[in-house]
Amino acid sequence: MTTESTPPAPAPEADTVFGPTFMQNPYPSYDVLRTEAPVGRHVVKTLASEVNAWVVTRHEDVRALLADQSLSKDALGLPRIIERHALHPDGSAGSNPRSMLFSDPPDHTRLRRIVSKAFTMRRVEQMRPWIEELADDLVEDIVPGAEFDLVEQIALAFPIYVIGALLGVPVSDFADLRRWNGVLTSVRSTAAEKREAVGLAYGHLAAVVEAKRKEPADDLVSALIEAEDDGNRLDGGELISSLFLLMNAGYETTANMISSGVLALIQHPDQLGRLRADPTLLAGAVEEFLRYESPLNLATIRWTTKPVQVGEVTIPADEIVFVSLCAANRDPAVFTDPHRLDVGRTRNQHLSFGHGIHHCIGAPLARLEGEVLFGRLLSRFPRWELAVPADRLVWRHSLQFRGLESLPVLLS
Repeated sequence: MTTESTPPAPAPEADTVFGPTFMQNPYPSYDVLRTEAPVGRHVVKTLASEVNAWVVTRHEDVRALLADQSLSKDALGLPRIIERHALHPDGSAGSNPRSMLFSDPPDHTRLRRIVSKAFTMRRVEQMRPWIEELADDLVEDIVPGAEFDLVEQIALAFPIYVIGALLGVPVSDFADLRRWNGVLTSVRSTAAEKREAVGLAYGHLAAVVEAKRKEPADDLVSALIEAEDDGNRLDGGELISSLFLLMNAGYETTANMISSGVLALIQHPDQLGRLRADPTLLAGAVEEFLRYESPLNLATIRWTTKPVQVGEVTIPADEIVFVSLCAANRDPAVFTDPHRLDVGRTRNQHLSFGHGIHHCIGAPLARLEGEVLFGRLLSRFPRWELAVPADRLVWRHSLQFRGLESLPVLLS
């Protein structure tokens, strides 16, 4: 086994792996990386400025690193690491209060326990009848044979209504939150624009929390305010940061899963017919949609607190690491015929919800939403078609999220 030390930082113009065309179809690049450089250093821009970072692509390595606590996600330490590796001086989007997503044990353990006391499976299951009614209403509004944008009318609307009702946040708030989150996740946004978006979003959510303190209700925001573990509660910053996380994670990834799943079925009519003929495949099909097009491309930023061995490469301490969920989910070492959609795939070991202590707390809700909505669409519309050529579809200009900008379709 060989050991590789940190190489010189690559010049931005020389690193084209994650360039503009990558977002439209990352899989050929990932196939090459898994074979030739499964642990490689690249120029990457996700939620901050361009940084020199390690990108890991093999399923075995990705799964291991997702659970490796030698990699930190602590929000307070992040600015120092970004500054160390940023290509430009103004490379940080600023520091934020800790949340479950950006914290390490023991803080993560405390935060997750408190949030889990409010965000329970019982609360989610209690919403099932309402979620089913909402799906019925949204599908009922589709005009058979008329072109519409499935992203805007269904894929985004459905989870936004659900998470809005769960949290107790007015759906009207999501227009601003979507805009701010779009700035945060776009590789085109500057660090200054990202800092401004964070400030606006946190200020808005602070007002929501203040209103709920005055008039609590039977919703998740009120429950988070009151939730405690051994006498510990979320402080003000943690509460707002956790709320921001739950709101964005509660609709972004689910919306991507819905729209990319519909597209995948349209492009694989044999699988669409198979699923329609056997509805018992639906739960497994949702898992396959998550594998085939992970709603997250690169998992959120991590960095090494000490040297970490990954295959034949040693990543030194204080290095940024991104693991690619899209690449891992199409690793031929784990998945037979990985570039083919198979709604009957068994032992689907996809990593779209993560692994280890940061496994997505909202995974059961996302699965429920997927099963309910796809069930309604399949039962109501026998014919699914794209309204534009497939090569005109545009994927979001983001290295973190994997989602369509729009999806014009005709269902009849």
